[in-house]
Amino acid sequence: MILGKISEILEAAVVTNPGNLDKDIKWAFSTDLLSNVLFYFIPDSLLLTGLIHPQVVRAAEVANIDGIVFVQGKKPEAETIALANEKKITLLVTPFCMYTASGKLYQAGLEGFPEL
Repeated sequence: MILGKISEILEAAVVTNPGNLDKDIKWAFSTDLLSNVLFYFIPDSLLLTGLIHPQVVRAAEVANIDGIVFVQGKKPEAETIALANEKKITLLVTPFCMYTASGKLYQAGLEGFPEL
């Protein structure tokens, strides 16, 4: 599923890298634990989180994550936005809580990570 479609489903605002909305995303997962981000190292993936600090982008870069969705309308810090622009990671902000956002994406056909 492309990031643009994900943005539509989640009624999300695109904060960074709108040119990447044609990027194909194969997997998604939801967490507020950065150790989980680093454990699930799968390319072409999307992270849903409530964490808005720059360390989220750093972890996403290491884990090869192409997009981050901030839930509950949380707006990322200026440093987070600058780092995401530098690393070419798309940031989205959805008004939905993590549970609802994850459910909407799953219902639309975006799968969670396979069992490791």
